Amino acid sequence: MESKKSRGFGLLMVLTTLVAMATVGVVAVLVSIFERKQEARKPFVRLVEVNEVSTDPEPWGVNFPLQYEGYLRTADTERTEYGGNHAFTPSKLEQDPWLKRLYDGYAFSVDYREARGHAFMLHDQEVTKRVTDFKQSGACLHCHASIIPTYRRIGLEQAGEEVSEAKLAEGFYQEAVMAGFRAVSRKPYEEVHAELLRTYDGVTEASEGDPHMGSAHPVSCIDCHDPDTMKIRVTRPGFIDGIAKLARSDDPVPHLPSIQKWRDSGSETPYDPNTDASRQELRSFVCGQCHVEYYCANKMTLTFPWGNGLKVEDLEQEWDETEFPDDGGEFYDFVHKETGTKVYKAQHPEFELWSQGIHARAGVSCSDCHMPYEKQGATKVSSHWVRSPMLNINKACQTCHNVSETELQARVDTIQDRTRALIDRAAVAMTEMLDAIVMAQENGVTEAQLKPIRDLQRKAMWRLDYISSENSKGFHADQEAARILGESIDYSRQAQAAAYKLGWKANESGSNKVATK
Repeated sequence: MESKKSRGFGLLMVLTTLVAMATVGVVAVLVSIFERKQEARKPFVRLVEVNEVSTDPEPWGVNFPLQYEGYLRTADTERTEYGGNHAFTPSKLEQDPWLKRLYDGYAFSVDYREARGHAFMLHDQEVTKRVTDFKQSGACLHCHASIIPTYRRIGLEQAGEEVSEAKLAEGFYQEAVMAGFRAVSRKPYEEVHAELLRTYDGVTEASEGDPHMGSAHPVSCIDCHDPDTMKIRVTRPGFIDGIAKLARSDDPVPHLPSIQKWRDSGSETPYDPNTDASRQELRSFVCGQCHVEYYCANKMTLTFPWGNGLKVEDLEQEWDETEFPDDGGEFYDFVHKETGTKVYKAQHPEFELWSQGIHARAGVSCSDCHMPYEKQGATKVSSHWVRSPMLNINKACQTCHNVSETELQARVDTIQDRTRALIDRAAVAMTEMLDAIVMAQENGVTEAQLKPIRDLQRKAMWRLDYISSENSKGFHADQEAARILGESIDYSRQAQAAAYKLGWKANESGSNKVATK
């Protein structure tokens, strides 16, 4: 009897202990869930005030340490086969000597390197021979520097307003920003860079006698976020003008539904991405402020050529129809030194090529791949370590693609290798075209005869440059990239054949004249 009582008591104690442990475990889980919910409900604490002059990202990092930590990692040197972050920096001219002939007569034929991460974007521009050895316009700083407060200051000063640090910090003042942008776009690089240094950055102590003195920073938090609400926003005047032109065009843009909605509304107010676009669209627009094609020299204000659409031929049509404002002369980026042809120089049209691809059509933004969401504790944040998705396949790709990392890498490698092979073939066609044109000129072909050949040369070089300068090596829209390179090869071969034909005829005619004498 005593034994049964003892056994029953022991079981009761074990049961009591198990229930207590379970209760403690449940309570711990509930407390953890509550803490995580509270953490997620309030993802940041404003410990430091930031405002419209806070171009230095460090104060933002006090409030947003997770995002700031990622931003700082854009200085890391890891890279992929066709780009990504890497150490300073391989020369594209050494890797592809044909680029020297493509850009002959332009600063890119002297110094053209792989890009580095955002942390280096201003420094690398300041030290490139394209800036140190050639005269460049201040428009170059539109994307490489956190320049909006400088535009605002200059715009307000032009309006006759007294500009103080407090005035600059209190609001965005878009009209002043646009005015300042237009005022300095065509001025020399050094002059605009000096203005950048005169604008308070929210951190650097003002020097005696100059209340505006600050420090220049590469693109930072303020360029994509409202300092009061932290909402994503577009700040670059070039993009604001360009996207408004695109909205006014009749180009189908199924990947940008807010533009079609604006068109259907019949609004007389220009399309404004900060009020009309969805948040998902803005996650691409903030990148499209700079990763685009544009004119940024000193013969006219920086211009995005989106008035006809976003395809390569749409951009080309706008350049064909553009005249420089001062003299009414035809638009061109530079005169090709070997042939004397006025040609166009593509910048880095990632946004335009992405717009033609399957990811854009599926509603995938730039940030989804290059700044994918990740969990930090209970907080979901967009990674600010902006880099190639191939360095972060799990988070950047496998959220949507339920296949292995090895398979995804292989798919991308195939697209990029095929694009690279087409670029090489287009480059061979381009150099042989140049040889033929030079031969024709040496044999005395007239300018009138050369005119259609020059037109073909411009088309061929523009298309080759467009894809070779675009940083995805075709991945953003592989079929479109192949189409464009195919057209480049075709135009080069047409120009080559026409130049040889005219050159041989001119040579025979010259020989006959000599024989007759």
